[in-house]
Amino acid sequence: MNQSQMKAVKKDVVIVGGGMVGAAAAIGLAQLGLNVAVVEAYAPKPYSSEQAIDIRVSAVSLASEQLLERLGALKSLSLMRRAAYLGLETWELDGCITRFHADQVGVPQLGHIVENRLIQLALWKQFDSFENIELFCPVKVESFSRQDQGVTVTLDNGISLETKLLVGADGANSQVRTWAGIGLTGWDYAQSAMLINIKTDSPQQDVTWQQFTPQGPRSLLPLPGNNASLVWYDDASRIAQLTQLSNKALAEQIKAHFPARLDRQFEVLQKGSFKLTRRHAQSYFSDNLVILGDAAHTINPLAGQGVNIGFKDVEALISTISEKISQGESWWEEPALRSYQESRYKDNQLMMSAMDLFYAGFSNELLPLKILRNTALKVANIDSPIKKYVLKYALGL
Repeated sequence: MNQSQMKAVKKDVVIVGGGMVGAAAAIGLAQLGLNVAVVEAYAPKPYSSEQAIDIRVSAVSLASEQLLERLGALKSLSLMRRAAYLGLETWELDGCITRFHADQVGVPQLGHIVENRLIQLALWKQFDSFENIELFCPVKVESFSRQDQGVTVTLDNGISLETKLLVGADGANSQVRTWAGIGLTGWDYAQSAMLINIKTDSPQQDVTWQQFTPQGPRSLLPLPGNNASLVWYDDASRIAQLTQLSNKALAEQIKAHFPARLDRQFEVLQKGSFKLTRRHAQSYFSDNLVILGDAAHTINPLAGQGVNIGFKDVEALISTISEKISQGESWWEEPALRSYQESRYKDNQLMMSAMDLFYAGFSNELLPLKILRNTALKVANIDSPIKKYVLKYALGL
């Protein structure tokens, strides 16, 4: 299709990526009165209570739930399925355990374990409430180009979107970030993680736990009903081997390598795996352009903070643009975009570095270090203002 046949559409904001983070940003910016386009290649599969629980789930913090409530998505999400967790426990050696509980900070729960697709669906349902959100799906981006007053996004359906602000929420392999020439720092960890959904004989738990082993952590996330999500971190070759096993054979391996507190009567339902990587964009903005979520950073999933720091990016972007609008300033130009970056970059860097330090500290088998870290876990379990502060920070409160 030549240029003369293309249909040009003007928008205040174009968001490439309609996943959890991109959809949340779209609603938040639409609430400010901006005209928003969301570009997404794949629509999420509709929800049915009869469906198997998806492999990809997130531990959604209280702060993230508060954002979803302000965006109007929490009600419809609560009508689907999710599992509340009241406690968080981590240990290496028996007797040296750190326990966090909702009662310690006076909240009803620490958060919910929710399927990523259901969060996306709840947000997409809200799109219908806004005349100033237009969804382009299923379409892909053909090209980007700069104009005097912004950016033009050319789609493969013959439509070109002209916008003051392009938002890249298109994941770890972001087209937007690549086109903008924003570099990355980071590395691949020597491990992979395997996600395993199981059905247990015992009813739903309300504690998510993680035990460190010399090969990597073993974790459990509660799911609705008699279900749970197991996370098995290990050498990439070991995880590749485990993925080739039948569900029955994998269950036997789980029984041999997971802690005794795991209900021994369970059935493996689904499994999947991914490599562990760390990536951090060298900048979160360029001319008339910002990136957020996985397009800006991918973090070690050790503490399940990935989607939560993505939602913090959304909060910061909405807050920054709202402030500029109220002050009558240009919300799409460098001062505003730099302000967004300054509100998030160091915080994300700190969280990523903390996860790396934790990961490296528990990967080392030197006896003095092993004694030190287990003593630290035991001391950390003592109720104190520091413990409450750490828990509140993790919850985003």
